[in-house]
Amino acid sequence: MEVKVLNISGKETGAKVQLPESVFGITPVDHAIYLDVKQYLANQRQGTHKSKQRNEIAGSTRKLYKQKGTGGARAGSIKSPLFNGGGRVFGPQPRDYSFKLNKKLKSLARKSALSYKAKDNNVVVLEDFTFDTIKTKNYINLVSALNLANEKTLLVLPSQNNNIYLSSRNIQKAKVITADQLNTYDVLNCGKLLLTADSVKTLEEAFAK
Repeated sequence: MEVKVLNISGKETGAKVQLPESVFGITPVDHAIYLDVKQYLANQRQGTHKSKQRNEIAGSTRKLYKQKGTGGARAGSIKSPLFNGGGRVFGPQPRDYSFKLNKKLKSLARKSALSYKAKDNNVVVLEDFTFDTIKTKNYINLVSALNLANEKTLLVLPSQNNNIYLSSRNIQKAKVITADQLNTYDVLNCGKLLLTADSVKTLEEAFAK
């Protein structure tokens, strides 16, 4: 698939980039995407939720009233889950939600997500660029020139560029990552995927390994 290369002013440069079929033109596998997104979201969970069981509640262990003759149900402790302020039965405990996925499955999921973007013509290729200074206005001008000011964008750079990253960090609908940070969730979560000419090559080399 051939895509025209734009500059940061949104104008065509005359150059074209071939998106590799092995990365952007495969038959997507939805179940692989589902598993990879599920793992990504599970890994975001801290798992620090905790409620106290009856042995952890501060309170007297004295029997509340005599066993028989009250007409009420028998009760042995104020810490019983039946009482307000008592322990919780089978409450949440700290746990790790992360799970393992094979590398080949994760790679398939990412290529599937990229293929969906390419199929829907939601991939924009920019010539390699940088900003001289760290200014949010620089990045706003970039997305405005591309007519993407009101759309979620994900810019994938071949390597870390602090001027671009820090210029975008304050914009709610913009995200900038490097090619080695690419994940299925971010690709699907954006409206337009922005790539530089070099990041296309970097992705092709990374998926070829």
